[in-house]
Amino acid sequence: MHLSESARAVFAVLAAAGTATRPQLAAVARLSKPTVSSAVAELEAAELAACSGTVSGATGRSAAVYGLGPAAGAVLAVDLGPAVTRVRGCALDGTLLAEGTGTRPDAADVVRHVLKELPTGAPLRAIVVAVGDVITQDAEGAGARPATAKAGPLFDAMAVALPPGVPVHVENNVNCAALAELHEGAARGRDTFGYLRIGVGIGLGVVIGGQVLRGANGAAGEVARLPYPWDGDREPRREGLEEHIGARSLLRRAADAWQDADGPCPRTAERLFALAGEGHATARTAVGRHAAEIGRLAAAAAAVLDPGLIVLGGAIGADPQLLPGVRAELARLSWPTEVVNSALGESGTVVGAARLAVARGIETVTGGVEAKPRPESGFQTVTGGVRVKH
Repeated sequence: MHLSESARAVFAVLAAAGTATRPQLAAVARLSKPTVSSAVAELEAAELAACSGTVSGATGRSAAVYGLGPAAGAVLAVDLGPAVTRVRGCALDGTLLAEGTGTRPDAADVVRHVLKELPTGAPLRAIVVAVGDVITQDAEGAGARPATAKAGPLFDAMAVALPPGVPVHVENNVNCAALAELHEGAARGRDTFGYLRIGVGIGLGVVIGGQVLRGANGAAGEVARLPYPWDGDREPRREGLEEHIGARSLLRRAADAWQDADGPCPRTAERLFALAGEGHATARTAVGRHAAEIGRLAAAAAAVLDPGLIVLGGAIGADPQLLPGVRAELARLSWPTEVVNSALGESGTVVGAARLAVARGIETVTGGVEAKPRPESGFQTVTGGVRVKH
């Protein structure tokens, strides 16, 4: 699609704002009013923008309000979780158009369902798939596929449902969740923090200066690779720390401590935490010990990053029963660091993936042209080119 540079800049601002008048577009894009008028006419002709109504100003004069047009299209975000697949379809202004949830084996069917729910004729601009794997970035900063076999088979099974010819970008799921917490969750207003996910596995999303840190190998935050155990009698094992802190080990340690008088031993972490919440002594002890283990991991992250804030997420990490123990162990071993629970829960990954997909979709229309907003305009350019209005 061939658009003038001014039209691409105005489109980027309009996508960030959702709706705006021509004077507002001119102010944010730092373009003259005649240039914006010409750019808007160009976007309307291409059905990338459309007038959605009028608004009266303080002087009583009316101004046309513009939003994205039908040709702006949509994007798709897919969270290939360890047990659940979550999919969202969004417009390029971030509006949620369709969503679906299913089991891990049903990933392709969930994708097909959401694609059918998108507006008829709306071009699909970009797809972001979040996976629990290290992502190797290509020359343009987009992962072509998971870097190892860890998420490869599920990715391939899901990919058969994706329409051909649409750019697919792959991102680590913990990084997506961290991005969501930065803009819509527990880390709003903080540009440096760590997002620590504890569930079946473990992972750390590192945000510094509003940017997700990926590292030279795309493996920044892979805390599963921290040497463990690390003492004179035992050799560290590959991903030994993840094995020690993951959900399976939690349940195994709880089973070892369980007594006949305690009743049926819980087979899931959810049941163990439910019992702890009811005051079950053995369950509370198991949860408390697990909180201390997570606190030691948080202390290791704080020692390296000094993030000031750690957000606990994941199927286990987000449980508020862990907070007191994590905070106490972190305070014992490291310097002051705030610890809070995720505000988005299990939806965080797909929310972050959708945000990245919107950014990628805008780039396909604008060719990477970015608006240069004035500081007082209320707009900010953030991670991945996504713009949000404060």
